[in-house]
Amino acid sequence: MNFIVYDLEATCWEGKPANMIQETIEIGAIKINRYGEVEGVFNRFVRPVINLTLSLFCKQLTTIDQISINKARPFNEVIHDFQEWAGVLDHEEFLLCSWGNFDKRLLIQDAELHRLESDWIEPNHINIRRQYHDMKGWNTYKGLKKVVELEGFEFTGTYHRGISDAENLAKLFIKYIDEWRF
Repeated sequence: MNFIVYDLEATCWEGKPANMIQETIEIGAIKINRYGEVEGVFNRFVRPVINLTLSLFCKQLTTIDQISINKARPFNEVIHDFQEWAGVLDHEEFLLCSWGNFDKRLLIQDAELHRLESDWIEPNHINIRRQYHDMKGWNTYKGLKKVVELEGFEFTGTYHRGISDAENLAKLFIKYIDEWRF
């Protein structure tokens, strides 16, 4: 079983305008085996197709620049690379692990937008944030950075960057690898 601890960054705007559709702009992921060993890293930018220009808010939040997005490949190509890397295309056992359900919903939405299959996502996904908060008996959600620090880890990298958030979530995932329900 490969555990794919991942985080997505998406197009975003201050105040969430109702007419704006979010699209993935970065996929960051860490592949972890059943023994808690890191088997690989995946990090790609994704070029959106609806809102091609990142908002100032989005660039400041994620630190992702427009040049990187302009050079990126579209979702259908990047997600194929991701599936291949994760073992989905080879029918390996895998479990997608994210901090909340936003990433799962965005993956499904982008797959539908690009007329791709999404049936590989839903049955193979767990919400680490919910499970972690249930384990701790907390009624209100805390952010990933706060939880990583509460667990005694240093938050490394840049907050709200897919690869950095995935790397930090992987620390938490590995610490409790025998606790997760799937």
